[in-house]
Amino acid sequence: MNKVLEQEILLLPNKPGVYLMYDEQNVIIYIGKAKNLKKRVAQYFLRPQSGKVAAMVSKVVHFDTIITSNEVEALILEMNLIKEHLPRYNVLLKDDSHYPYIAIRKKGNDPYLRIVRKADKPKEYKYFGPFPNSSSAYQIVDLLNKIFPLRKCKNIPKTPCLYYHMGQCLAPCINEINKDVYDELINKIERFLSGGDSEIKGEITQKMLQASEEMRYEAALEYKKILAAIENVTAKQSVESQVKINRDIFAYAKRDGYFALAVLVFRQGLLLGKELYIVEEFESNNEQAANLITQYYLSRPLPNEIIVGNKEVAKKITPFLDVAISVPQLGEKQDLIRLAQENAVHGLDEHFLTARLSDDNLSLLEELGDHLQIPTPYRIDLFDNAHLQGSNPVGVAVIYINAEPVKAMYRKYHISKANAGNDVGAMKEVLSRRYTRIKEENEPLPNLIIVDGGIGQVNAAVEVLKNLELAIPVAGLFKDDKHQTKGLINETGEEINLNIKSPLFFLLMRMQDEVHRYAITFHRQLRKKKVFTSILDDIPGLGKKRQQIIRSAYPTMTDLKKASVSELSQLIPHQVAINLYNKLQNEEDEN
Repeated sequence: MNKVLEQEILLLPNKPGVYLMYDEQNVIIYIGKAKNLKKRVAQYFLRPQSGKVAAMVSKVVHFDTIITSNEVEALILEMNLIKEHLPRYNVLLKDDSHYPYIAIRKKGNDPYLRIVRKADKPKEYKYFGPFPNSSSAYQIVDLLNKIFPLRKCKNIPKTPCLYYHMGQCLAPCINEINKDVYDELINKIERFLSGGDSEIKGEITQKMLQASEEMRYEAALEYKKILAAIENVTAKQSVESQVKINRDIFAYAKRDGYFALAVLVFRQGLLLGKELYIVEEFESNNEQAANLITQYYLSRPLPNEIIVGNKEVAKKITPFLDVAISVPQLGEKQDLIRLAQENAVHGLDEHFLTARLSDDNLSLLEELGDHLQIPTPYRIDLFDNAHLQGSNPVGVAVIYINAEPVKAMYRKYHISKANAGNDVGAMKEVLSRRYTRIKEENEPLPNLIIVDGGIGQVNAAVEVLKNLELAIPVAGLFKDDKHQTKGLINETGEEINLNIKSPLFFLLMRMQDEVHRYAITFHRQLRKKKVFTSILDDIPGLGKKRQQIIRSAYPTMTDLKKASVSELSQLIPHQVAINLYNKLQNEEDEN
């Protein structure tokens, strides 16, 4: 640390404020806030750092501070300065001011529906939202305009338009509409947008049946299309809370140097959509989550309640957000946290699978060869194992040619009991079986073998190839102490760190995800098959032949559990069907 930084740290005040980090070109590279400037800034230079934080600290030549009255002021100032200077090491959420509300205009004559960007006229409009997905809001408005005969025209014409002739408008252009009629329509729309779609569906179903009975088949078809549209819209809002308030649920996930924050947006108990933000890891997970959540509300109204899964995150955001914040341990709220976290994990996986797909993969393979000091590996075989505490152990091989998966060449392997639970032993067994056969059948060999693991797995592969007298380069994908993939490890044990933002890193992550997905899928299939087989055992009257009949009729456990006694009795004797049904129900209760 240079003397300028040492002196600046000594002069730091024990007060809240904002700090600005500068590089040697006097460019601001990072801006942060602090409850105590002296403690916060000193942490960067007096504690060992890693990853992106270490890279940032190494470039800091000096820093400046701005003292504020409190931490809330510091947060607002921090956000304004970041938007002005756009420092390279800061991450800001995208501007979400375009997220729409559905508004019902109540003031004046002839109410109508519209999409608005701000909920700033509560006396004139009733608002629903905001909707995280703009297309969803427009789709719902289109549907409501079909169901409810409100005015559609921006300027009322002198003659009725097509909507009137289609029965979708009361035609205020030629008719004087009683206020009670409009009030009833608005109440129905409000109930629909608040989750009361069942009443509307009932009314439309009745109209459809009546039209069909009266042989007005075109009208019946139109009602059927409207019902299908309602199902389509409400399917996106299938998660419903019993508490009809506005809630936002936050959860995060991390992987290989990246951080994902997911938010589920509930309005009046309905899930209107989700948001997902993926950024590089920079601060501690709780600190990063808290910063992103507070940023999220700089351009949004607060809900009635915010739900987070971590007490530390709740503690950090409480001073900035004047709203109820809860950290559930059980019940419905905890289920919502799990759902949000599942979305965060899935979003990260999808990010790694889809990022950088337009890269020049052949040049990346050349780069990979340079890192490992081998010829360009145009064909790569990847291996992974899967088991659950030693049960149902499996291994798989996934093949990439020219950086593209060749699924017809994928292979699955059942691991012997001797190597169950032994990852190194399982790797040796799979590699030995695969390359013994390839050698015997004189098939083409890969240019590179990648195993999912450190030096132990690499050594296992090298040993197998040496015994088979095959010269194939081997590399592993090693992880750090946080179980995040950091780079490659070659046959000598040398670790080759990769830039987590580099195209090569994303290519290897896609390969790693694919082999892991294939192994897990195969393992789960075996487990399900064993569960299916075992549940049919020990049922009086259900022998092997009848078990085969049941498996043929119901290929999955989900299908079988849906079957009624009368349905099962068509295949097996009635009493045996009762015995099977009771066992299935008992199993469901235990689960």
